[in-house]
Amino acid sequence: MKRPRRNHSAAFKAKVALAAVKGDHTLVQLAERFDVHPNQITQWKSELLQRAAEVFATAAESAKLDPTSRRCTPRSANWRSRTIFCPARSVASARRVTCPAFSDG
Repeated sequence: MKRPRRNHSAAFKAKVALAAVKGDHTLVQLAERFDVHPNQITQWKSELLQRAAEVFATAAESAKLDPTSRRCTPRSANWRSRTIFCPARSVASARRVTCPAFSDG
């Protein structure tokens, strides 16, 4: 029988990833210790190493590092709306634009 899907907290992921970065134990030993798959540990470790610079980044640097911060999102809860607010546009004009994902063509 399959085990139900588990959701791990960010603190747990960080703990496991840091243990993997230390390198004191093998992936198999860590997997047994924390009861997760070795592939999951490898994934968390690589994500930690990729995003470690964000911890010390200033606000301006973190805006450059995070590509999702300038992504257009629906302004209201109405997902059928074609009008979205795009923060990447001029804040002074606060333009409303049509998202290419909603285009008919």
